Amino acid sequence: MNSNIGICLELERDCVNQQKFNVTQFFCERVMSFHQRPNFPSRAVITGGMPYGNKELHFGHIGGVFIHADVWARFLRDRIGDENVIFVSGTDCYGSPIVVYHQKMVDEGLFDGTLEEFVIKNHEAQQDTLKRYLVAPNLFSASGVGRAAEIHAEMSAYFFNSLVENGHIVQRETLQFYDTQEDTFLNGRQVVGRCPIQGCSSERGYADECSLGHQYREEDLIKPKSILSGTTPQLRPVVNWYLSLPSFHSQLKKWVNTIKQDRSTRRFYFTTLEEFLEDPVVHVLKKFEAEIQELRPNMAQHQMEEGNKKSYVLRFSTLSDRDAACVLLAEKGVQFRTGKTLVPFRLSGNIDWGIPVPSRDGVSGLTFWVWPESLWAPISFCATYLESIGKDRDSWKEWWCSDDAKVYQFIGEDNIYFYGLAEMGLFLGMQGKEAVYPPPKDAFQLPNILVNRHLLFLDSKASSSGKIRPPMANELLELYTPEQLRAHFISLGLGHKNISFKPKSLNPKANERDPDPVQKEGKLLTNVFNRVIRSCFYTIQTHREGKIPVESISEDVLASAKRAVLDYERAMHGHQFHVAFNIADKYIRSFSKFWAKESKSHDPAENPKEFDLFLANAFHMLRISSLMMHPMVPQGTEKILKQLNLSEKFWNWEHIFEDIYFFMEDPHTHQPVELPPRTDFFQALHYK
Repeated sequence: MNSNIGICLELERDCVNQQKFNVTQFFCERVMSFHQRPNFPSRAVITGGMPYGNKELHFGHIGGVFIHADVWARFLRDRIGDENVIFVSGTDCYGSPIVVYHQKMVDEGLFDGTLEEFVIKNHEAQQDTLKRYLVAPNLFSASGVGRAAEIHAEMSAYFFNSLVENGHIVQRETLQFYDTQEDTFLNGRQVVGRCPIQGCSSERGYADECSLGHQYREEDLIKPKSILSGTTPQLRPVVNWYLSLPSFHSQLKKWVNTIKQDRSTRRFYFTTLEEFLEDPVVHVLKKFEAEIQELRPNMAQHQMEEGNKKSYVLRFSTLSDRDAACVLLAEKGVQFRTGKTLVPFRLSGNIDWGIPVPSRDGVSGLTFWVWPESLWAPISFCATYLESIGKDRDSWKEWWCSDDAKVYQFIGEDNIYFYGLAEMGLFLGMQGKEAVYPPPKDAFQLPNILVNRHLLFLDSKASSSGKIRPPMANELLELYTPEQLRAHFISLGLGHKNISFKPKSLNPKANERDPDPVQKEGKLLTNVFNRVIRSCFYTIQTHREGKIPVESISEDVLASAKRAVLDYERAMHGHQFHVAFNIADKYIRSFSKFWAKESKSHDPAENPKEFDLFLANAFHMLRISSLMMHPMVPQGTEKILKQLNLSEKFWNWEHIFEDIYFFMEDPHTHQPVELPPRTDFFQALHYK
C-alpha cells in the first residue's frame, strides 16, 4: 500500500508542476479499490464535432477535438474489440456560414464553382488532413454529399415527423431580420450585433445565437446590422417550427443531477448546463427603479432581487411570463438584458441551402436550421457506415437506442448548449408523448458529452481576424510530425482548463534559448523510447540470434507493469487522457532506467541465464509501454508490433496481463524481424 501511495504522490507532483489538475483523489481511489477495475460498455459510438464545410481544418479542430476522439476510439477498440466500436464524423455541409463564405470567396475571385462544389472541395481537404494526423474514423462523411446525404435527409424527416406526432414541436410566428435595401430576409450569420445575455462579452452576436453559443430571441439582439448592406435591418414576422425544449426541464434537471454524481464528468460542463436550467430572469439597471416599480403590478408573478451593484433581477416562473415583462420594459424604454434559460429550440428556417422540412399543417417551403440537423447527423453517418458493411438499415438503433451501448461525443466548450441541452431534448422527445429520465432501454440513450476547454493560440482565443493568424492544421505538419503533435495535444489536459498552444517557431515573443513547448512530449518518444526500443532489438540480434529469450518474467516486473496498466485503464475510463499519457511517460522512463542499469550488470558470456532473464523482462516492459502508447501514437507503436512479428491480438486487452510469449505460436522458434541500423520508430521533429 505504501508503494502505491508513493506512486500517487509522485504523479500528483508531476501534474501540478506541469500546471495540470490535482490527481490525488483519482489515484487514492485507485489505491483504495485496487482490485476493482472499471466497467466499459459492450458497444460504443464515438463522434467528433462536425467542422463546417467552408474551410479546411485549423489547429483547434485537430488539437481540441479530433485527436482526443481518436485516442478514445483507438483505446476502446483495444479494450472492448474493434467490431464493437464505431467512430464517425463528417463535414457539416449546410448553414449560413458556408453560404456567406462561399459568396465571399467567389466575389474575391478565390473560388469559381457552385456551393456544392465548394463544400466537396473542403470536405476532401478535411478528410485528407485527418488522415495525415492519423485520425481514423470508421467513416468521415458529409451531410450533403453522396449516400450519406440521402440517409441524412431521411433521418431528418424521421426526427421531424416523430417529434411532431409526439407533440413536442410547435409552430411559432416570430420575427426575422429583413434587409430593406437588399430586399431579402437575412439568415443567421448575415446579422451581427451584441449578445443580449447578461454576463456575455461577445460582440459577435448573430440573429439568435452568439459566437459563444448563447441562445436568445432575434428581437433581443443589441444594435443589429446587416452584413449585406451595413444598414439596420427590420424585423418581420415569419413562421417556423420549434422544439418545446422548456417542457423537458424536469427530465433535464434529473439528468444533470445524475451526471454530477459521475466523477468523470467535467465540472465546468455541468455547471454550464445548470446555468441554463435556472428560472427565466431579466437584469434591469437600477437607474430605472422608478419605471420598474411602475410596471411591476402589470407583470406576472415574479421576485425582484438584488443583482450586482448596478442592476436588479426580476425572476419569473415561466418563459412566457418573462417575455411579456420584456415587452413592457421595452415599451417603457427601460434597458434590460435577459439571463440564460431554456428557450424553444428552432428547427427550421428559410435559407435555400439546407435539407427540406416535410410539409405539415399548411407550412411548407422551409429547410432545417443547421444546428438541429447536425445533432442527428452522426446517427445518419452511423447508419451510412453500417449499411456500407452490409448491416440492416435500422441497425443503428442497436448503437443509439440500447442501454448496453454508449455514445461519446467530443465537442468544444462553445457548443455545450446544443449538445448538452438541445440534443438531449430532441432525444427525450423521440420517446413518445411522455418523456422520462432515465430513458427506457429501447429508447434513445442520452450521450456522454466530453467537452474540452478552449485551445488558445499564444495565450489568446484563436481568431483568423486577430493580429497573429492561428495556423491551419496542415501548416503545423511542416514543422512537426503528426505523432509529436498528437502526444503534445493529448497531454495538455484540455478537459480541465484553457490551455495555450505555443509552438516556438510561430511565437514572435519566444526566446531563442528557450525550448519549444511542443517538443517536450516528442522527446520522450524520439529520444527515450526510440533508444530503448532499438537497444532491445539490437541486443537480441547481437547476442541471441535475433530471438527473444524464453524466461519467466520476474515478479517485480510483472507487478510494476500491472500497477501501471490498472492506473492507465482507470485514467482512460475517466477520460483523463493527459493523466494516462503521464502514466505511460513514467513507465517508459522507468523502462529506460531499468535498461541503463541492468544492461551494464549482466554479461551474456559470464552468466547467460541472468542475461536472458534481463532481456525477457525488458521485452515485457516493451510490450506494456507499446500497449499504453498505442492509442496516442499508433504509427510508431504499430511499427514495434511489426518488428516483433506478432498479430494484432497483441493490442487486445482481453490478454492484457499475459506476457509476450502468449502471442507467439512457438516462443522458442519465434523470430522477430531484423532491425536495420539506426532505425527510428518515432521520427524526430522537423523544427529545431
